[in-house]
Amino acid sequence: MADDKNTAVPAQAYEAIPFAKKHRISVEDAKEILAKHGTDRKSADKEGRRVSL
Repeated sequence: MADDKNTAVPAQAYEAIPFAKKHRISVEDAKEILAKHGTDRKSADKEGRRVSL
């Protein structure tokens, strides 16, 4: 039997409304950020923090 510990889990994209609430930004800003960064959560969160300031 193969060892499944090393299989990659596909990244999931954020939803715009929860992302906007998390970073306290508008839904429109959240949609733009998520469109730009796709499934890269680390860079999307970084951009969300930058916009929220």
